[in-house]
Amino acid sequence: MPVRFTDRSHGDLAVDLDDEVLAPRRARVVDAPWTWLRQVHGAQVVVVTRPGQHAGVAADAAVTRVAGAPLAIHTADCAPVVMSAPGVVGVAHAGWRGLAAGILDRMVDTMIDLGADPAALAAAIGPCIRPRCYEFGTAELADVVAAVGPDVRSTTSWGTPALDLPAGVQAALARRGVSRVDDAGTCTACSPVHWSHRARRDASRQATVAWLEP
Repeated sequence: MPVRFTDRSHGDLAVDLDDEVLAPRRARVVDAPWTWLRQVHGAQVVVVTRPGQHAGVAADAAVTRVAGAPLAIHTADCAPVVMSAPGVVGVAHAGWRGLAAGILDRMVDTMIDLGADPAALAAAIGPCIRPRCYEFGTAELADVVAAVGPDVRSTTSWGTPALDLPAGVQAALARRGVSRVDDAGTCTACSPVHWSHRARRDASRQATVAWLEP
């Protein structure tokens, strides 16, 4: 199952760019119709039954059993999550609101509904903001703790309350029995080759794209 985590070298892949700009950039990552989403920080998951289906719909995760159907999400600081089992792949946009809303639970449920063996599910977390750079309000932090547990509490490098987004992803998945989680470890706020809305107010976006081989 191929996965691509893009960076600045692939160009801006923000979904509101003109198609004549986006099309060649997408093709250089994977040359097939993408299912891309208008992400709303919610818990909506779409099931893709043909390449490019649901492109542009409001949702935060996509799942497919169809080979050759790339699924894409776009991030600057939120966590891109790829989940797979034999014959099934899914991608999710997991920011703090999505975590609190249960986006990862919904993706797990959808994959199981499509026939994924729960015991075979594995996940990967791509580049996202890390707690050392992610100062966070105490009220919002309490909401995320209530949804996924205390592991999300952390501290910035300057000593203020922080959200540990990757820890929240891992906690949400562990609760569903998904213990095999590979974390890229890259902080978008620190990385010179990634965009960060939080650190630099970047409007550009990197993409995470996953698909099943034909």
